[in-house]
Order: sequence, then structure tokens, then C-alpha cells
Amino acid sequence: MKQLSLVAEPADIHATDDGRSAAMPGDPSPLGSITEPIRNALEKRGFTELTVVQQAVLAPGAAGRDLQISSQTGSGKTVALGLVLAPGLLEATASNGASRELRALVIVPTRELAVQVSDELRWLYASVAGLKVECVTGGSSVGQERRRLERKPTIVVGTPGRLHDHIRSRAIDCAGVAQVVLDEADRMLDMGFRDELEAILDAVPADRSTHLVSATFAPGIQKLARKYQNKPLSVEGTRLGDANQDIQHIGYLIRLQDRYPTIVNLLLLAKDERTLVFVNTRSEASELADKLAKDGFAAAPISGELEQSQRTQTLKAFRNGMTTVLVATDVAARGLDIAEVEMVIHTDAPRDAESYTHRAGRTGRAGRKGRSVLLASPQRRRKVEYLLNHAKVSMQWSEVPSAASVEKSLAKQARHRLRDWLAAAPEPDKKQLAHAVSLLEEMDATVLVARLVELGREKPKAQAREVEATSATGDVRQRPERRAAHSDRPARRERNFAARSAQFEINWGRHDGATPQRLLALLCRRGDVTSRMIGAIDINSRKATFEVADSVARQFECSARKPDSRDPDLVISRARSNHP
Repeated sequence: MKQLSLVAEPADIHATDDGRSAAMPGDPSPLGSITEPIRNALEKRGFTELTVVQQAVLAPGAAGRDLQISSQTGSGKTVALGLVLAPGLLEATASNGASRELRALVIVPTRELAVQVSDELRWLYASVAGLKVECVTGGSSVGQERRRLERKPTIVVGTPGRLHDHIRSRAIDCAGVAQVVLDEADRMLDMGFRDELEAILDAVPADRSTHLVSATFAPGIQKLARKYQNKPLSVEGTRLGDANQDIQHIGYLIRLQDRYPTIVNLLLLAKDERTLVFVNTRSEASELADKLAKDGFAAAPISGELEQSQRTQTLKAFRNGMTTVLVATDVAARGLDIAEVEMVIHTDAPRDAESYTHRAGRTGRAGRKGRSVLLASPQRRRKVEYLLNHAKVSMQWSEVPSAASVEKSLAKQARHRLRDWLAAAPEPDKKQLAHAVSLLEEMDATVLVARLVELGREKPKAQAREVEATSATGDVRQRPERRAAHSDRPARRERNFAARSAQFEINWGRHDGATPQRLLALLCRRGDVTSRMIGAIDINSRKATFEVADSVARQFECSARKPDSRDPDLVISRARSNHP
């Protein structure tokens, strides 16, 4: 089977400030070749130009062809898919009018990606009368999905297993399907969905168009293409590594026992930046998120074990900033489309270059800058460099941030914030000036300022950790004489904690996604206390009760009452039977 190739040539495009790629001067309109309803949707969404992969699928040679699209995360490939499907869908809706039938299937590996793709296609086709998009995924109500499918959608986006189930039960009629898209085909094969994919492709008409989207076209994908595609055209949007141009890649060579202290130090330096931490297994995700939450970080795990409602709540909390650290496996993170992820941490080297590229691509999106931090043992450096070379990534190997350097950086940040606040503060009134004069009369000015600065200093979530100092080559340079206390170990509770504590409650329960680790992180932040001051937590459906050590109960109550823009609807108060 002969395979042609279409690559967007760099000479035809130039980079813009927001990370998109536009036509070179002389092109009358970057959107001029797009059909009117689709162009209107793009302009309404703020598009003034197209990315490389979006331009490539619109090239004259691509029209009407089966496509093999190779493009990295964050390159605009979902909109590109919408542009590929548009001509056939517009023709079908124009001829069929109100009597719609299913015309396209889009198959994706995960629930999150299915929701993301269906949302993208909905706004892209919003101006097309009679065109409807539905989403079906594992973990959702089969009955509700069947009722929606009875309305005859034009496009169905779904995960392989659930799509196959609906086809077998005849809830989906494939007779009119003219186009099928396999998005992230490589991942679906890696996840073991080959049988379901082949069953779906065998169920649709033989004369349909079949489009494959994959980071790379490994032998497994090529075998699938040979069986189901007709003279496919290879469309290369962004080469492996091109999508990482806005990402700074940093590597730290550390001992296994220093992994957690290094993560703590990196998160302290990042302040409240959204951070995605990658681990290898579900159990590691839960354990790491729990440890971070106990140390005061707003951390939560994301894995396939969560119910769909819990996954939705977790991602919502991450998007709105209530949770700032999301700990995930590769599979669980598929389809996450959160533009404001500032840092990605790989707790270990991923298995291959494609996995690294997908992970790192969760940051540096939509023209933003991002950081991808890789932790590896010195013994694995050669393997890591081979992987990075294959991913066409230039790694900056650095020394691990020590406790002293973290504390120095945090102190410097605090001084900058204080100066900025003083510069922006309004002029004091007469009463404030009189009070200041009386304080200066009672106390040395230097001592007074130092104490006020300390009083107003933001307390860190956790103590910076000492890490074995290594050079960028992985050689041990020195061994600290004194190691910091291992507060990453579970704090030992005193046996009589409950007898010396106050009971509080919060209007956040299991129904809204509350978990012990998420509650603990929120309580430490809202109450300005450490995790050791929080005792037993009891979570009910709509609320939770918890213990606070008597020694800090009043301070906790005062701090927790203050309005908080991150979660204005959550109210913390004394339990009704425990008012002083």
C-alpha cells in the first residue's frame, strides 16, 4: 500500500506571540479557506490564525483522503480533527435537514479526553443547524446514554469499550457512518483496546474515511492502518519535541530516599502554581497525594479508581485553584486540558520518549511558559539521556535545591512581596500615624519593624527538606552533618488528642468530592495551622466534622472565618455541641 506524505513546511508559516502559527504575509486571510459556519465559530472563539497541524489538514492534497496525523499535545489537533470532519458533516446536514443520522465516530482512550473533544466539537459546530454531538464513556450511566443516542446525534465521541457496547446492543446504528477518527491511537493500543477498535471498525461501512491521530506511528499502529485505511496521507503537524518549545526541561539526579524531600522543596519554591506530578501506579498516586496533604499542600490524586463524579470534582478543584497539586499516572492524565499548569514533575523517568513528550506537554500550553522537572537516580542517567535524545529534548541538569536554598528563596520572595505591598498601600490616616508614633516611642524602630515583618510573613506550608547534595553529574559533593527531621513520615498523634481538642464542622462532604487528604490540606490553609494540629476527621455525605487541638482552636477559628476567594461557599464553624 502506497503512503503519501504531507508536511507543513516551516517556510509557509511563522510563529506568533501566543504560540500559534500563522500564514506568512501575503496570505489574504488565514481563515479564508474555511467554510462560513466553521469560520464564524473560530472567529467568535478568538482565532485569528491556525496552528501548523490545522493548516496541514486544510491543504489541497488532504481533501477527501484517509489521514495519518502526527501531532503533539497542545498543538491544536482537536480543532484540526473538526476541520477534517466538517466538509462531510456539512454536506450531510444540508441534504438530510432535520432527519439526522450518525455520520461520524471519534474514538479516544479516556473519559476526560472524550469530554474535552466533544466540548471542542460542540463549539466548533455550534452554528451548523441540525448538527448534534454526544459523548459516551465508561463510568457513565448506560441508560442515560441510550436515551441521548435515541435523539440521533450526528457525531458520537466515546471510549472504545463503551462505544463497542452500544454498537453490540444496537443503541448505535453505524449504517450512515462516513468518517471514523482514532484519536491517540497509540495509547489505545497500549491500553489493550485493539479488539474493541477492530470490532468498531468492522461494524462501520467499508467505504467510510478512517483517520488516525498518533504521536508516533509504531508498528502496531502501522498494522492497524494497513488493515483499515485506504492509501493514507501522512500529515505531520508538529514533530516529536516541537511542542516543547515553550517548556524548560530541568533534571535532578537524586537518591531514591531523597525523592520525596526533593518534591517538597520544588513545591515550596513553586508557591501556589498548579503542578502535575506523575507517578507510575495508582497506589503511588494515592500515597504521594496523602503525604503531601498531611504536610499542608493542597494535593489530590487522580486515577481510574475514582468514580466519575469524584474525578470531575477533583479536576474542578484543580482548575479553580482549590487543589494546586494533582498526582496522576500516565493513563489518568490523558485528556487533561488545563492551560494554567505551570510545572510538571516526573518522579521517575517515563518508559519511552513519547510518554515523556505527552507528560511534559501538559504544561507550556496555549503560548504559556512551563517547566518539566525530571527526577532520576544517577545510575539511570545514561538511559534518561537516550530517552530525551529520542524525544529531541535538551535537558538542563541542575543541582537539587537544598533546604537552605529554598528557605533563602522564600525569604527573598517575602521581602519582594512586602516592598510591593508597601509601595501600593494607601496613605495612612491621622489615627494610624498617631498609633505609629506611640509605638516608636515605646520601642526601638529597628526591632519594631523586624517584629512586624515577622508577624506579617506568610508561613510556609511545610519545612524545606535537606537533600543529599549532588552535582549535575550525580556525584555526591557533600553529606550534611545534620539531616532535617523526617516530617514526611506520618505524624505520631498523642493518645489523648481527642480529650484536648475542639470539634469543628465544614459544609463539605463526600457528595461534593471531599476526601481526608483534601480536607486536611484545606483546613491547614484556611486555619493557618500545621497538619499535626488536626485530629480525627469524619466525612459524611454533605458535611464533615474534625478535631482541632485546644492550643490553637481559637486561632484556627479566627483564621477560618475569614473570606476566602478560592472556596467562598465553604463555611467552617464550631460544632454545635462544642461552643466554648
